[in-house]
Order: sequence, then C-alpha cells, then structure tokens
Amino acid sequence: MNYNDLYIKRIRDLCAKRGFAINKLATMSDVKQSTLDNIVRGLTKNPGVKSLHKIAHAFNMTLAEFLDFPALNEYSFEDDDTE
Repeated sequence: MNYNDLYIKRIRDLCAKRGFAINKLATMSDVKQSTLDNIVRGLTKNPGVKSLHKIAHAFNMTLAEFLDFPALNEYSFEDDDTE
C-alpha cells in the first residue's frame, strides 16, 4: 500500500465509522466536493495540509489525531517507489 492509499483509507474508514457520505464530509469540512472526490479517488496524490486539516476538523479531530494511526505510523518511505 502506498502513502496516499493510507490517508484515502483513513478518510473512508472514518466516514464509515461516523456514517458520513463523502459529499456530507465535503460540506462539513468546507473542502470542495471535487477536491475531496479527487483525494479519495487517488487522483490527488499529495493533498495540502489545509485540506487535511479541514477534513480532520470535520471529524472533530486535530490534524495530529487524524494522522496518528498505526498504518501511517509504520509506513516506510524507503519502500515507496511511487515518487
């Protein structure tokens, strides 16, 4: 699994856990629907911190809490060949 797949999965998992559709998350986060769609479809490989911060806030989390999960914490950039 590459780096962007990790935060895509994180967004999808949190949406499922909280019963949010992606369009509801877009409204709650004030991130444009098209931007969020591009993130979760993997078209945006490296979303901006501002977008991630807004998404985290919609989940009632800090950005640090949003990014603090085992799969990301264990990720090794040395094994990533997508750059």
